[in-house]
Amino acid sequence: MKGTVLGIEGTAWNLSAAFVDEKDVIAEVTHTYVPPVGGIHPREAAQHHARFASHVIGKLLDEGRKKGISRSMIDGISFSQGPGLGACLRTVATAARALSLSLDVPLMGVNHCLAHIEIGRWKTPARDPVTLYVSGANSQVLAYNMGKYRVFGETLDIGLGNALDKFARSAQLAHPGGPKIEELAKKARNYIPMPYVVKGMDLSFSGLSTAATDALAKASLEDVCYSFQETAFSMVVEVTERALAHTGKNEVLLAGGVGANMRLREMLKIMCEDRGAYFYVPEKRFMGDNGAMIAYLGLLMLNSGNTISVENSHVNPNFRPDSVEVTWINEKDGEGDL
Repeated sequence: MKGTVLGIEGTAWNLSAAFVDEKDVIAEVTHTYVPPVGGIHPREAAQHHARFASHVIGKLLDEGRKKGISRSMIDGISFSQGPGLGACLRTVATAARALSLSLDVPLMGVNHCLAHIEIGRWKTPARDPVTLYVSGANSQVLAYNMGKYRVFGETLDIGLGNALDKFARSAQLAHPGGPKIEELAKKARNYIPMPYVVKGMDLSFSGLSTAATDALAKASLEDVCYSFQETAFSMVVEVTERALAHTGKNEVLLAGGVGANMRLREMLKIMCEDRGAYFYVPEKRFMGDNGAMIAYLGLLMLNSGNTISVENSHVNPNFRPDSVEVTWINEKDGEGDL
């Protein structure tokens, strides 16, 4: 695998651009949209990305030059094509198209969910894992099989991260709510029964978030945060364990911003130890949305001939990971040429 790719991430609140090659992340620059109150507003997040895109990319090019990367050494441009907020995706795609045309290099439209998985495989010893991917809008259990990443279970309504943030807003906690809920949960004394909704291999979090809000009228914030976490995390660990048993794989990879939660990691580690499976988590900077993961999957796609024309580079806010033909995996053993 050869080449240097510039990747741009901008599915929601993080605007991030990075250079990667086959060895490592060369440079990365990030500018985050922080809402003054409440959650992310798509129009305001897109305006943030439009305002700071030239700054972020310009700074990245400067950082690249300091490390010996000239414009002539850039072999491709990749961007987050979806899933995500439509207005944000369109802003980032416009920047990526302009770079591709000005540098006369190939363009790669990256599935954001798969980028989380592939950077996890790159930055941990995981090779053919069952992946629990939990972020703001996405909650899925995936594994590679016969040319695609298959979804073995997913949320039927809102993602786990959004459920945590929704409850946090009702409890008047600042965005993002997940880290604050994690800290408050450590001070809890009691577990409060909460709706545990696993339907086959799928999950539902909206009722849990509502029940947690209602519980604030009769229980301490600390106890509610703890109970919310324990219930939600038990649900995703259960589905991950059943996917592990069904596929016969022996590795679990945790991906996505919610994966920074140490209690979730602890529960998954216990499950894996009980099953004799390996548990992997990349370092924290690769858990949330980042330009490096978009650049790295773009590099994999470039090396496997998976590029798109500017005319066909439309964004897809509902871009499903199981719709992607995985051209970069070695079919013989399920491992990428990493």
